[in-house]
Amino acid sequence: MKPLGPIPAGYAAIDGELAIAGRKASEWAAEAGSTPLFVYSADLIRQRLADLRAAMPAQLHLHYAVKANPYGPLLGLMDGLVDGFDIASGGELALTQAAGIDPRRISFAGPGKRDAELEAAVSQGVTLNCESEAEAARALAVGDRLGVTPRLAIRVNPDFDLKGSGMKMGGGAKPFGLDAERVPALARAIVAAGAEWRGFHIFAGSQALDAAAIADTQAQTLALAARLAGKAGAPVPHCNLGGGFGIPYFPGDEPLNLKAVGDALAEQFSHLPEVLRETRFCIELGRYLVGEAGVYLTRVVDRKVSHGEVFLIVDGGLHHQLAASGNFGTVVRRNYPVALASRFDAAPEEEASVVGCLCTPLDRLADRGHFPMAEPGDLVAVFCAGAYGASASPSAFLGQGPAAEMLV
Repeated sequence: MKPLGPIPAGYAAIDGELAIAGRKASEWAAEAGSTPLFVYSADLIRQRLADLRAAMPAQLHLHYAVKANPYGPLLGLMDGLVDGFDIASGGELALTQAAGIDPRRISFAGPGKRDAELEAAVSQGVTLNCESEAEAARALAVGDRLGVTPRLAIRVNPDFDLKGSGMKMGGGAKPFGLDAERVPALARAIVAAGAEWRGFHIFAGSQALDAAAIADTQAQTLALAARLAGKAGAPVPHCNLGGGFGIPYFPGDEPLNLKAVGDALAEQFSHLPEVLRETRFCIELGRYLVGEAGVYLTRVVDRKVSHGEVFLIVDGGLHHQLAASGNFGTVVRRNYPVALASRFDAAPEEEASVVGCLCTPLDRLADRGHFPMAEPGDLVAVFCAGAYGASASPSAFLGQGPAAEMLV
């Protein structure tokens, strides 16, 4: 038997069944008309933002990283909750446009921005986090051609990373950002070219649960921003400190100590160097804001026994939940939080694996977990499904198509 990941706070049972936003999972499935289905709780997202506001220094602005979940209604909800948005493609820019988000509240990072993406961003007043000298030159050329002053920042590849992070975005050779020692020269060139200088974007890593590691990285980030500003001889209007706040996915994971992170950052802010005194600071968070607010509901289609092992075959799978299947960068496969939604408060009775409907052995949502007895028609819930689920999974694989989504 393999342990299952910890179910996030905020979920309970009604008549023995999993409840999401005060209604049974089966009711949401009936309203959607089919499964599989992603259900996102607006109340849990609001609570997460409120907790962040309470824990972080008042002068810290909160941005939403659209890549975590670009579902339109969710973007509309976020528009009233966060201070800005961070995107990584022209497609995400179009999604924010459709949601009615002010483009001047948006910054655009990511290597390999195409000319059409640069033109769309510059023409709308989006801040471009330039990833190289060549990209900055192209953005300036777009501005000249359009007769528009581009808003340019520099994405910095720092000489450190976020210890214990799931994905390291800084330190050493990286396709992301400009190596720190080359930043001052480019900053001077951007200012001299007449662009609107927006400052720095410094992102060292993601999915960290160690408050001390995050606090140390933020302190290094502030020191780096001050050092680069001094060498460039330019102020820093805005500095994106990155994100990296993780959520518990796997057995043994403990929630991030948010207060410890906030207290450490407040201490850093209390003695900022002169060059950063007027800087507007933000952090960009994706999964931390929405990950635990989402549940993936999938229905048991068949129950079978093979060589003494029980398999619950569901109508969903890795084509919607690639990360839960262990195929999204996980080195050692561990179980996400998964539960039998139809008998959410029942005691476990058997060892079973939850597998999807795809013709591949990779399609496994829970490996030999301990569950109540399940039968065809029952609903299975995969938690922590609010981030990097629907949009980060190969929904077209084997012609299966996307899952339905609901913000409730």
